[in-house]
Amino acid sequence: MPLVKEHTYTIEDIFNLPDGRHAELIDGQIYDMAPPSRMHQEISFALSRKIADHIDSKNGSCKVYPAPFAVFLNADDKTYVEPDISIICNKDKLSDRGCEGAPDFIIEVVSPSSQQMDYFIKLFKYRSAGVREYWIVNPATRTVTVFDFEKEQASGQYNFDQPVISNIFNDLTITITDLLS
Repeated sequence: MPLVKEHTYTIEDIFNLPDGRHAELIDGQIYDMAPPSRMHQEISFALSRKIADHIDSKNGSCKVYPAPFAVFLNADDKTYVEPDISIICNKDKLSDRGCEGAPDFIIEVVSPSSQQMDYFIKLFKYRSAGVREYWIVNPATRTVTVFDFEKEQASGQYNFDQPVISNIFNDLTITITDLLS
């Protein structure tokens, strides 16, 4: 008996979603996204500002893009994501559409509905696409999980009261509770 083939969606399907429906596309499958909470937005904004200020203070060339910002991870039309924060250091990856390829550094702020995506599906996709550093910030557990994909290891898990050092910006240290006070 033949297997039932699932429908495979493309980026065009994402762009044709009805107004008000927000989703990402991973390997041809659509994943709906819930609206972010107030705390999610506060954390995301504070992190974006802190990282952008740091880059500016060092006259760096990397750019910080908070969501919604289109990231086309693969060279196909089957994956489209909108990380909460994307940091891109290679300007050749930037187009009018967004980022064509893997950002250098991605931060996802976990929502109750996004845990499976952030901790498993996106972790695999970001690693295999060539993201250099990935942070998962979880307001519910008050933790930050850091992955340094260049060294092929998890750098550790930190609570919101502990300083977290970026792997690609080794002179950048962030303590989440300091950002929120």
